[in-house]
Amino acid sequence: MEEKKGYLILSTGDVLEGKWLGEEGHTEGEMVFNTAMTGYQEVMTDPSYAGQIVVMTYPLIGNYGLNDIDFEAIKPFLAGFIISSPCHTPEHYQSSFTIKDMITTYQIPTLYDIDTRALTRIIREQGEVYGKITSNPNDTTVQQSIDKEIVQKVSVSNVLHFYTKSKQTAQQNPHVVVMDYGYKNSIMQTLLELGCDVSVVPFQTTISQLQELNPDGVVLSNGPGNPEHLTYLKETIKQISDAFPTLGICLGHQLLALAHGAKTMRLPYGHRGSNHPVKDLITGKVFITSQNHGYVVDGESLDETIWQVTHLHVNDQSVEGMIHKVKPVMSVQFHPEAHPGPIDSHYIFQQFVQKLLKKGEKQHA
Repeated sequence: MEEKKGYLILSTGDVLEGKWLGEEGHTEGEMVFNTAMTGYQEVMTDPSYAGQIVVMTYPLIGNYGLNDIDFEAIKPFLAGFIISSPCHTPEHYQSSFTIKDMITTYQIPTLYDIDTRALTRIIREQGEVYGKITSNPNDTTVQQSIDKEIVQKVSVSNVLHFYTKSKQTAQQNPHVVVMDYGYKNSIMQTLLELGCDVSVVPFQTTISQLQELNPDGVVLSNGPGNPEHLTYLKETIKQISDAFPTLGICLGHQLLALAHGAKTMRLPYGHRGSNHPVKDLITGKVFITSQNHGYVVDGESLDETIWQVTHLHVNDQSVEGMIHKVKPVMSVQFHPEAHPGPIDSHYIFQQFVQKLLKKGEKQHA
């Protein structure tokens, strides 16, 4: 069978030749790379990659297959996929289908046999790069910016309820509302495993609508795009964090900072992978974390009378976590639920749930 040539056209003027994995399908998006050696299924289904063409730097993708368990959303939201070598004969006891099955089922434009090392160097050196996957080597990119309404495209449209099988002693299970800016399924699953009932709500849910659900705490989820495109949500997010114990994760961390007067800024080429070292400034310990973000909180813009920076990225000293000095509000830039990645930072969820349990104990007393 003859392999069809495909091309990745970059906004830098570079053109990389590859081959189609599955059917031809043209697409455009922001170019990003992920350095994880495993977890390609979670990457493909993470809503935070919506609108992006993802380059996997690890050369062999698909070697342990894919399954119906590790989806982070009901379907993939990424714009396109670039890999070096696909595996067509995966081996794993949970494997249900191949990487080619995945991209065929969900019609993800995918090129392989691309020099992903050279492509990653271009993204690292140029920073903000946009690309087009096409069959025409003379094509040109059109997209030059991030979709300002990308969160609206990944958020739920109705409230979803999930109930834990665990039971807390002498009190009801804590009820956590997840504000969905593009939440990962593993965030909800982690909360359920820790004994919480969970409601997932649309990203534009108001404070009054939230109060009707009577939550014990709120999680501001991860999601795609530039946090400054959501500044119209600042007042609502501030009201939420003033009224409820709150945990921000990734985009939710950035939005929490914006809501309290801080600023965010774009990283040169982002942190995306499962081996990012983060130092907990309270304990002095360094953890290996899973990350996926192109923007960070500007530490110098945080009000030091209100916020304490709790975590820093070891490599570039960017802000990775903060805690309110008075209120039960905390946030992290990394993903404590991992999936994919190490579970070193699982304690973040445990600390958050403990705050909810203490609140419940006071109310019960």
